[in-house]
Amino acid sequence: MTPRYTRHKRTTLAVATAVAAGALLSTGLTTSASAQVPTGAATLAAAPTDLTAAARTSLIQQAQAGVTETAQSIGLGAQEKLVVKDVVKDVDGTVHTRYERTYAGLPVLGGDLIVHTSKAGRTEGVTKAVKAAIKVASLTAKVTPAKAEKQAVGLAKDAGSAASAADQAPRKVIWAGNGTPVLAYETVVGGLQDDGTPNQLHVITDAATGKKLFEYQGIENATGTGKTLYSGTVSLTTTLSGSTYQLYDTTRGGHKTYNLAHKTSGTGTLFTDADNVWGTGTASSSTTDQTAAADAAYGAQETWDFYKATFGRSGIKNNGVGAYSRVHYGSNYVNAFWDDSCFCMTYGDGSGNNHPLTALDVAGHEMSHGVTSNTAGLNYSGESGGLNEATSDIFGTGVEFYANNASDKGDYLIGEKIDINGDGTPLRYMDKPSKDGGSADYWSSSVGNKDVHYSSGVANHFFYLLSEGSGAKTINGVSYNSPTYNGSAVTGIGRDKALQIWYKALTTYMTSTTNYKAARTATLNAASALYGSTSAEYKAVGAAWTAVNVS
Repeated sequence: MTPRYTRHKRTTLAVATAVAAGALLSTGLTTSASAQVPTGAATLAAAPTDLTAAARTSLIQQAQAGVTETAQSIGLGAQEKLVVKDVVKDVDGTVHTRYERTYAGLPVLGGDLIVHTSKAGRTEGVTKAVKAAIKVASLTAKVTPAKAEKQAVGLAKDAGSAASAADQAPRKVIWAGNGTPVLAYETVVGGLQDDGTPNQLHVITDAATGKKLFEYQGIENATGTGKTLYSGTVSLTTTLSGSTYQLYDTTRGGHKTYNLAHKTSGTGTLFTDADNVWGTGTASSSTTDQTAAADAAYGAQETWDFYKATFGRSGIKNNGVGAYSRVHYGSNYVNAFWDDSCFCMTYGDGSGNNHPLTALDVAGHEMSHGVTSNTAGLNYSGESGGLNEATSDIFGTGVEFYANNASDKGDYLIGEKIDINGDGTPLRYMDKPSKDGGSADYWSSSVGNKDVHYSSGVANHFFYLLSEGSGAKTINGVSYNSPTYNGSAVTGIGRDKALQIWYKALTTYMTSTTNYKAARTATLNAASALYGSTSAEYKAVGAAWTAVNVS
């Protein structure tokens, strides 16, 4: 799939996958920036606990040791096996274990599931990406791997890739993403897309007929003093090595910020400085410019802190390990993207190489793709792709409000600082998505045919209504006027509660193939677990979905 950032241009942002106190370390001086903790937050029984890396690893190991018994207890077939992907433990002791599935040794794409277990160890429910039994008539392919590869390379070339072969030989899989499991090939083709974004096109080919079943893009369009372009003067956690400061944050999983100097591959060079003052507050086309790096480092630390303070999540994978950021990618590259394969965030410098896409909500948006990839794994196509994009908009917005930065106040506008359109308008509007000229305000049977950055409008609109309610209002100086499909008046429950509901739904109830109808169920399950099935919050979730025509 080719990503877009506006109805005229292309990108992964659409414009398109760590917190300890500062300390004096033996390797140098490290200090931390201040964090804003949401006020009025209460510990909820169904909220996730803050697991240490060791505790999380132990839970995963325990679950993996019992996969055979688990598979039997939930009724899987003799040829099916489970592989633990992630685990979430709630305050009340409930454990949600996310599994990938194999069949006769082959990966089952779209076969992921979550087992919900009580504190006492009882299985209380299972959430599956596909309800059908995993079974195929034959494991012998009628189509050759070469034919599958040719198809995938051709599709990648259509997206701008110059690659003449797949990154590796097509692998046999069971494709269950469309509901009926079939034997298939998965082929991954690299190179670059036609806008310069790295290509990681996954193509699923029916091994019996050669028909393309699915395709998705694996690239998802991320105390010194930082003089940033978008967020003013901020504090940045840095490390002193000898007499040189490094843009290296050891308090947040070891996040580093690198300079690609207009290259499109490699890690780049770690930013260093003599006086621990980074950037000038203005953009420059110079490849040594530190301003974009200051914005990127600030975005990474605020995103880490947001997830830690709001959900108790330690980093994108929840394992205490930080990603890294790269700035000055390519030349005149109007894009930013998260890449799971390098576990890194990358920013282009925009038109003229002096409009970097390093704004705070962009950083939060892109790095949230990493969170989605390591939790629900929402397929980046159709309605699940729209939910994937909306999740990044939702949490990117959460990061912006959390940072409480006077130069970039929290709002329900996406990409308003980077001025992609050139007229001061934002990239997307959450209160009324259609104001961007392409996004959907409400669900319809054709919404899944839209580009994922436009189909995301339904979930963005839902989140705004759930948070703030319908009608006209002004928040942080920005005027909103959110309509509803059925003309109903929706009363919001507040952004903090809406975020908790979306996060719990994503991490414990959504799967790779979740569509809008299933997202309604997932968020209702989350609201019920957090606040009760008779609560005002539960009722508000239902009302907000109805207001965007999802029932």
